[in-house]
Amino acid sequence: MTCPLLYRFRVIDRIPERPSAAAVRGTLVHAVLERLFDLPAAERTPEAAWGLLEPQWERLLAGEPELSVLFEEGAEESLEEWLARARVMVERYFTLEDPRRLEPAERELFVETVLPSGLKLRGYVDRVDVAPTGELRIVDYKTGSAPRADFEARALFQMKFYALVLWRLRGRVPHLLQLMYLGNGEVLRYVPDEADLRATERKVEALWQAIRRATETGDWRPRPGRLCDWCDHQERCPEFGGTPPPLPVAGAASGGPEVVPATRDVSADL
Repeated sequence: MTCPLLYRFRVIDRIPERPSAAAVRGTLVHAVLERLFDLPAAERTPEAAWGLLEPQWERLLAGEPELSVLFEEGAEESLEEWLARARVMVERYFTLEDPRRLEPAERELFVETVLPSGLKLRGYVDRVDVAPTGELRIVDYKTGSAPRADFEARALFQMKFYALVLWRLRGRVPHLLQLMYLGNGEVLRYVPDEADLRATERKVEALWQAIRRATETGDWRPRPGRLCDWCDHQERCPEFGGTPPPLPVAGAASGGPEVVPATRDVSADL
């Protein structure tokens, strides 16, 4: 949805990208907030959350040693400055809700369903809360700032995607979608209904058809915008004078190469 050519580079070509300090900080903050709920309710304090930052960073680094390049000589910020900004985001979380009063039903929940068309949808939900009366609340943490009102619909699409999958899995429309923006301390809430989720399903199906057409024709067009400034693929993007590499091919059993197709599978990272 952001840029078809970027989708191709990431999903079809699978070209590696440099780790982003902001994205890794988001992963770290998510990990801290997930682990926070492992503690007894009374111990879920800002101090306890701060104490989880460095251990969770060490865990991330152990799994992905290449992240150490983020803080090599000449980096925009030191590890200490980077962790301090993560600490501010964790602290801001406590201004939005009191985790001592919550017992999430699910955290980092993997969800997957297959639509009647055969299209598989899947993703990871940060948190699912279930009220005593059975209502579902889907919660997602964002380490950026809340979007302007005219961009809220785009921000909510991911949440409606999750709600669609849970509805198809459990037969019940989630009661509330909640985006918590730790960059500026705002919360975006939305109450979906069945019509919303049916519209989201149609949108996802249409998006899949667009992906299939691009796969068949090889026409992956760039969509320039503000995010281009942070894109790792400028050197191979026509908008910046670059040339995309040839599409990956696989030997066909009947003879001759064919473009490797996208799988019939759509994740929440649309």
